[in-house]
Amino acid sequence: MPLTAHLNDRLQRIEQARELVFQGGAQGVDVGLSPWITRSWQRCIDRGLHPGQRVGFDAISAQHMRRVQEASRPLVQAAQPVLAELARAIADIRYFAILTNAEGIVVDVHGHVDRQDRRAGVVARVGVDLSEKAVGTTAISAALTELQPVWLHRGEHFFQNNSVYSCAGAPVFGPDGLCAGMLDLTGIETSERPALKHLVRRSARSIENCWLLSTTHALVLRLNWPGNQPGDDSDGLLTLDIDGHIVGANPTARQMLSMSPGTDGQTMHASDVFASSWESLFDAASRQSGTQELPLWSGLRLQTQALQPGQSATQPTAPRPTPDIAPKPLKDVQTNMIREAVNQARGNVAEAARSLGISRATVYRKLGIPKA
Repeated sequence: MPLTAHLNDRLQRIEQARELVFQGGAQGVDVGLSPWITRSWQRCIDRGLHPGQRVGFDAISAQHMRRVQEASRPLVQAAQPVLAELARAIADIRYFAILTNAEGIVVDVHGHVDRQDRRAGVVARVGVDLSEKAVGTTAISAALTELQPVWLHRGEHFFQNNSVYSCAGAPVFGPDGLCAGMLDLTGIETSERPALKHLVRRSARSIENCWLLSTTHALVLRLNWPGNQPGDDSDGLLTLDIDGHIVGANPTARQMLSMSPGTDGQTMHASDVFASSWESLFDAASRQSGTQELPLWSGLRLQTQALQPGQSATQPTAPRPTPDIAPKPLKDVQTNMIREAVNQARGNVAEAARSLGISRATVYRKLGIPKA
């Protein structure tokens, strides 16, 4: 009974918030709603939409859908094993999973969908447009706009017709760091389950990692901070080609390394990130030497495990310290690496700077060489 009273009170507060916002223009912070909800409501109003309108749940044209399916094939393929497991996790709570592209077009559906219930059938079908402009405020449109996990319950949707749905959503990012779509969990007239926001984010993370590892690469780096050994889906993942160029990264790695989403024609090299020889990463993978701490140019250190394609991450052990030998300061590591690059370039500072991805001025300064 106390739980039922709480849920009824929540629905009443949502309804009161709708009246305040739609009639008086109050802000979400004033009515107990997350600010992103009222921002979405306002965008819908600015589009000329009205909460009482009928929602069509229209599908895109067959020609448009063929283009969407072609572009979304890597996302859908990477998501298949994750969605199969996710469907098992939510089977007993009358929720199903929807995968969309970055425009909110449904590209896959998993889980038990009651096709006898029109409310389920209209949303759980490939090709339907569930973007904000088409169906108003939803977890789908919110996740794609806010680029973060969200939970949306009943009357928090913009259109009254959508108040039967409860949804959790999370964006899915491709190996280039750009949002490629989102994962949604939807229930119809079910209990509120905000914990699903955590489940959907973890599932989205698994899709991102599966996608990244399915792309062509020569080396995978599993990254974590010292004290948090690499080995699970919480790791940062970085993929390199045979020459050490970074070809992909999951969002966790991008946050760790302050990497922006990829742009056509611009690539980063491992030497732009790690203040140590990038070739040693391939050596570590071939020796299957477990984890090692690597210095970053930022002055931080990361715990890293290097793996070749096909190698699986083993439960790592902490690196054994070398007895009686203090680790070199980062400044000395950087200086030695720069000096080695200059020697390999036979004294050509410009060539050494290019190989390291730094400026000539930095080489001169680090080595104390007077400029010519």
